[in-house]
Amino acid sequence: MSGLGSILFFLISGAVFTALIWSTLEFFRAEENPLEDRLDDLGSQAMVATGARPTRFKTSGTGFDRFLYVISLAPGAADWMRGSERLLRRAGFRSKQALAIYVFLFLIFVTLVLTGMGLLQRGNNAFNATLAMVAALVIGVMLPKMILERLVKRYRRKLEEALPDTIDLLGIVLGTGLALDQAMLRVSEEMQFIYPELAGEFTTVVMQVRAGQERAKSFDQLVRRTGVEAIKSLAAMIIQSEKFGTSLALALKVYADDLRKKRTRKAEEAVAKAGIKMLFPVILFILPVLFIITLVPAFLTVIRNLQLLGGPR
Repeated sequence: MSGLGSILFFLISGAVFTALIWSTLEFFRAEENPLEDRLDDLGSQAMVATGARPTRFKTSGTGFDRFLYVISLAPGAADWMRGSERLLRRAGFRSKQALAIYVFLFLIFVTLVLTGMGLLQRGNNAFNATLAMVAALVIGVMLPKMILERLVKRYRRKLEEALPDTIDLLGIVLGTGLALDQAMLRVSEEMQFIYPELAGEFTTVVMQVRAGQERAKSFDQLVRRTGVEAIKSLAAMIIQSEKFGTSLALALKVYADDLRKKRTRKAEEAVAKAGIKMLFPVILFILPVLFIITLVPAFLTVIRNLQLLGGPR
């Protein structure tokens, strides 16, 4: 029985590593298709207009769609999958296979954690084994979401870091007389190797507009997709400038300067907080070691001298 459990554990571990390699390739190989997304959106709107309820998970289509449909049949799984898909989009993973790969890896990870804990709990009483399995289940469920949320924060941070330079370049390109869509595409081409995240977002917006979507709605989707407050202000500025016919290039220059000032203030705040954050590690780790190094030799010397003085004459 022990040999069978070890074989099962190694098989699951090998499957996890294989799935990780395959999913990484799938994540970064697939590209967005704004035209197809726009057609899907129009289809969903038509279903709503006719009173039908659109469904994200269907039995027809690729194997990914069928896999998601089977998982969505579990109680509460559909809402969890929609929330996970929203987080994946905010983390920059927007291919159609992203959700299926994430769910697949999630299930394998939970199975691996439960199997490993089950092997470790062999021979323990039922109560301790049950508590350990519940703890393993909680870790298996929470850890992937925590990692995904960290990826979302990292993606937002990259967008915020890219905004000042990108907005400056967008204002310069608009000053040459290009239209907004052409200027955004030009900026995306120039920034795709320096700031690929924001360049991809700009390209998606332009492709959605060219597919027939309203520019205001495209920028609204950009704001909801990224969740960055600075991009929300940028979208509002562009829409208002287009609506009232004001100079967008000048407004972008002022806004880029304001973003740089905010970034400088954040850096100064981080430097000011560094001293306070270092206080606790210094007290907990550095000072005890320093006391041991300086006081213990002297203490041992005093004890040795006392032993010599109290010894036989």
